Amino acid sequence: MKVGDSIPEILGTDQNGRLIKASDYRGRKIVLYSYPKANTSGCTAEACSLQAHKAELETRGYEIIGVSKDKQEAQAKFAQAYGLEFPLIADTSTELLQALGCWGEKFACGHKTIGTIRTTYLVNEEGVIERILGPKEIKTKIHAEQILSLISD
Repeated sequence: MKVGDSIPEILGTDQNGRLIKASDYRGRKIVLYSYPKANTSGCTAEACSLQAHKAELETRGYEIIGVSKDKQEAQAKFAQAYGLEFPLIADTSTELLQALGCWGEKFACGHKTIGTIRTTYLVNEEGVIERILGPKEIKTKIHAEQILSLISD
C-alpha cells in the first residue's frame, strides 16, 4: 500500500478475540503498526513506547492498532505482560500484512528471510493512509515520540 490508499475494511481478530474493522474507527485517526514478533526486545520497546504515549496520541485524535503474525494467545500474553491497552491483531495468515505490503523479504542477522517488515501507517479519519514510516526510519524505543513529532494538533 502507499500514501493515498485506503486500509482494508477487515483488519483481523485481536488478542481478545474481537473482530477489528476499519469502519469501527471512522472519524478517528489510526496509528497502525506492524511488528515482527511479540515479546522480542525491539517489538516490546516499540509497543511500550506507544502505550506510554497513548493518552497524548488520543488527545491528537489517534487510536493505536498493532499487527503481527503471532497467534491470539501470544498477543494476549504480550498485552497482559506489558499493560498494552490497544488491539493487537493476530494475523496468522499474513493476509493483512501482505495487503499492507509489510510482509516480505528482509534481512535479519545477516540472512535473507521472509517475514513482517516493521512499518507504521498513519491513517486519517476516512481510513486513508497519510504517512508511512519504514523500518529504517523507526526507532523502537522512541517510536511514539517520532510519531508525535510528525503529527499536528
